[in-house]
Amino acid sequence: MRPSYHPEGLYDEEKMSTKSKESTNPITQLWHMNGRCPEDTIPVRRTKKDDVLRASSVKRYGKKKHRAIPKPRSTDPDLTNESGHQHAIAYVEGDKYYGAKATINVWEPKVQQSNEFSLSQLWLLGGSFGEDLNSIEAGWQVSPDLYGDNNTRLFTYWTSDAYQATGCYNLLCSGFIQVSSAIAMGASISPVSAYRNSQYDINILIWKDPKEGHWWMQFGNDYVLGYWPSFLFSYLAESASMIEWGGEVVNSRPDGKHTATQMGSGRFPEEGFGKSSYFRNIQVVDSSNNLKSPKDLGTFTEQSNCYDVQTGSNEDWGHHFYYGGPGRNPNCQ
Repeated sequence: MRPSYHPEGLYDEEKMSTKSKESTNPITQLWHMNGRCPEDTIPVRRTKKDDVLRASSVKRYGKKKHRAIPKPRSTDPDLTNESGHQHAIAYVEGDKYYGAKATINVWEPKVQQSNEFSLSQLWLLGGSFGEDLNSIEAGWQVSPDLYGDNNTRLFTYWTSDAYQATGCYNLLCSGFIQVSSAIAMGASISPVSAYRNSQYDINILIWKDPKEGHWWMQFGNDYVLGYWPSFLFSYLAESASMIEWGGEVVNSRPDGKHTATQMGSGRFPEEGFGKSSYFRNIQVVDSSNNLKSPKDLGTFTEQSNCYDVQTGSNEDWGHHFYYGGPGRNPNCQ
């Protein structure tokens, strides 16, 4: 299958300034060094016995923990601290959204404990934050428990019941239908950005096909990866009611103190380009299948002295933000 329509109004890469172009070096996946898959096949990352054994249970393999999602404006300490998940995000709500796009700076953050992860992604959400939340997610992550190493990897996720029984990462359960033979879900991204050195980023676009109703994902400007069928969802069968962009980490607090798991580059937003990680050209897809700049962009973080977020807007980068942090530091215990 192919999507019947594509969103209009993409940023024209040709018109970007030199500063923007410097940060969009070509990016690929490590397995490409060994060739590509034949046409009409898709690459699937092999699941080995060791992968399953690292999971807390066979049933939970490839799944996120319950409530692994930021809830902006939440003042309920149980919601923000119970699962040890912490976020630094920008978000929009209050409208009907039919897709989201972002250019995401790629790093390889340090993860202190093997049962923690660090990711940067976009979320398309529908429903309430209780038992029936619908979510489609995509971005990059470092997750030793899931992959057995500390490499930065492309990933997707979905759930239709707030992470309880449905959904999973990548292709570890049925749901997301891949059509691309060129890009592998869960495969390592290379190269990654370095402090005060070359910066690399990836484009991710997710949009709802107005004709078929499925949610499609595009990686870069060339690769339509696949789709989430609309029948997987209740609320997202119609539209998303909230879009989020940003970082998430798990903090296991093994000794009652914050671990030093990094988000983004591990640097705070105020350090800026080449040091702090960013999302740029963030957009939403409206009901006419047009890409638009988000209105009334909000931000949210549980502990800004551990991980923070700062938004901005200019002609080259559109709506953008720097985000992340080092985790444990003198101001974050």
